[in-house]
Amino acid sequence: MTRVEPKAPRRGARVAVWAAAFAALALPAAAQDAENAGISLELSSAQDRNGSCLLSFLAQNGHGKDADSVVYEVVLFDGAGAVSQLTLLDFETLPASRPRVRQFAFPGKACSDISRILINGAETCTGEGLGDGACTDTLDLKSRVETTELIG
Repeated sequence: MTRVEPKAPRRGARVAVWAAAFAALALPAAAQDAENAGISLELSSAQDRNGSCLLSFLAQNGHGKDADSVVYEVVLFDGAGAVSQLTLLDFETLPASRPRVRQFAFPGKACSDISRILINGAETCTGEGLGDGACTDTLDLKSRVETTELIG
């Protein structure tokens, strides 16, 4: 009886199989990167300190490029839902794919007096290769502070 050995695939066929497998693995990562593209801001905490409300934000730049300067126009609302303050928050530089914590103090304001924070728009959003709307079009907002909503 003759034994037949399986024919070894040609080198080109093996490369094609490996390329297809690699592409299948890379697609979910690319889709996830596309989902995460943009800026995300999370209101992480609000603490009363020395007669001021200290707000801590976790900022993440999901773009593939560094943001050299990011400044948001922000509106604070009081407990009754009325506008209490309009201000600019300078998040400074936000490197690509690296989280940053930024803190802002609001003198004379108790954290319990801030019911909602509206990101009204980007006053400044610069960085090589960042297009118009890079800091606003895909802005993802979350709040860990139960008494303060972050909207935009």
